[in-house]
Amino acid sequence: MAVNLINVEQVSKVYGTRALLDSVSLGVSEGDRIGVVGRNGDGKTTLIRMLAKLEEADSGRVTHSGGLRLGVLTQHDSLDPRATIRHEVLGDLADHEWAGSAKIRDVLTGLFGGLALPGFEHGLDTVIAPLSGGERRRIALAKLLIAEQDLIVLDEPTNHLDVEGISWLARHLQVRRSALVCVTHDRWFLDQVCTRMWDVQRGTVHEYEGGYSDYVFARAERERIAATEEVKRQNLMRKELAWLRRGAPARTSKPRFRIEAANELIADVPPPRDTSELMRFASARLGKTVFDLEDVTVRAGAKTLLEHLTWQLGPGDRIGLVGVNGAGKTSLLRALAEAARTEGETQPAAGRIVVGKTVRLAYLSQEVRELDPNLRVLEAVQQVRDRVDLGKGREMTAGQLCEKFGFTKEKQWTPVGDLSGGERRRLQILRLLMDEPNVLFLDEPTNDLDIETLTQLEDLLDGWPGSMVVISHDRFFVERTTDRVMALLGDRALRMLPRGIDEYLERRQRMEEAATPSAAPVPAQERSAPAPAVSPQAARAAKKELQKVERQLDKVAARETALHAQIAEHATDFEKVAKLDAELRELVAERDELEMRWLELAENA
Repeated sequence: MAVNLINVEQVSKVYGTRALLDSVSLGVSEGDRIGVVGRNGDGKTTLIRMLAKLEEADSGRVTHSGGLRLGVLTQHDSLDPRATIRHEVLGDLADHEWAGSAKIRDVLTGLFGGLALPGFEHGLDTVIAPLSGGERRRIALAKLLIAEQDLIVLDEPTNHLDVEGISWLARHLQVRRSALVCVTHDRWFLDQVCTRMWDVQRGTVHEYEGGYSDYVFARAERERIAATEEVKRQNLMRKELAWLRRGAPARTSKPRFRIEAANELIADVPPPRDTSELMRFASARLGKTVFDLEDVTVRAGAKTLLEHLTWQLGPGDRIGLVGVNGAGKTSLLRALAEAARTEGETQPAAGRIVVGKTVRLAYLSQEVRELDPNLRVLEAVQQVRDRVDLGKGREMTAGQLCEKFGFTKEKQWTPVGDLSGGERRRLQILRLLMDEPNVLFLDEPTNDLDIETLTQLEDLLDGWPGSMVVISHDRFFVERTTDRVMALLGDRALRMLPRGIDEYLERRQRMEEAATPSAAPVPAQERSAPAPAVSPQAARAAKKELQKVERQLDKVAARETALHAQIAEHATDFEKVAKLDAELRELVAERDELEMRWLELAENA
């Protein structure tokens, strides 16, 4: 029988006139891996702070088992700014002691990219005071994970981690013996790590078995049975459920309730996007040219980030852009945005960016643009326009779009200066969409957004007819909203990844293994002959053919989508379905050949 570590009995917490938690009773036992979700401001952080006894309850009781070893990662660290990273993370351990620990080596490599901490000027001896908030947070996380605990409580642990760091942290927590309570908006991470979910809503906490996918299934079923009046929210939940069930089969490995009920619930839910229709609509709005890059070089100061880049962003393209920090993701978007702003007059360090004449770009940067703090939320949105056309016949007023993004009628009259960071981020996205752009650049759009707001944003983007580039470390959001993934791997090239983020992680792992010197030197006679160098002309030719193959893959993907739709439409006409199926098989074979050719070219490009 599992030992109870923390017991929460009839706990309540009130802020002002609002009850964040109302007579909540919960327990955490050995081996529990609990994910905490809910809207911003509903009490997730308050709940875990009371679990850790960092905050007192107004009533009720929180009891810890005797001798409980508890580790907590809060949103604000308590590191000594005068200390070095070595002192804070490793304490008094001698080099041979910590270097001999596989666990410590794994944590340092996973969070910092190597034992020498390559991102820090003086490595482990770097003083903490001048470091950024993201760097300090990784140091606090490393300090926590190196210690031994019975229970660790993590508040937004994936903040400031890239895709690789999040993937490493998930693997680390999967094999760790400590119990876990974790607040995060990263849905992929929740699915990988958690076996139970706590949903904090309106003062109560609903408990679910399984990870995020199982939580979505169970919550959709619970809301159907309860026949709630929140029809719009139900429909969104059903849509996300359909995405999860029809996506990769490994999205959920531990369904804890009747899957048949879930399948019945989504029987009439169409796929999230009609890609072919959106492409046609986008072409009508944008024409043939959106952004054409010809032999472009992008620099940041003296550093060259991208070189000889030839690439097209076409009408209706939905691109997820991933890559190592500092490889040039944001710099690439800025170069494109600057060319669009000046109608092609501002060009990169070398090469040329051609901007389509009809391009109307909206760029969501990582910085939240400051608005007049005295403006009301609704006034800030109406400053842009009163009504917005979201495509496919969907028109909304400023007030309706505000409600869709979680700003209730009362909240719409809140001064901008009183909003939280997450609410300001929501308002920033709202204002962008109100301007009716036909090209969207979203740089880390999921920062500070809760899961319900992310779901609303994904729903809006499903029917949005235009071109889009998304930079995000939230792989669930990237997979959910885009059709193709491209990567910057730090080699000054932009590469398409047919298998998406999984392929990106595999490539990065191979690159790290190749960069790591082997333990024992290989005798000269056993070394293989070096690969013949690729000439610049051959490399350039390979890049051009690579671009051509990528365009062919796009066309094949669009045709494949159309064939699936036709097969569904003519499901009762067996002769027609047989012909369409034969065509589909040929198309799949063609796609396989193109992907093989793409992989060959990628080695030389």
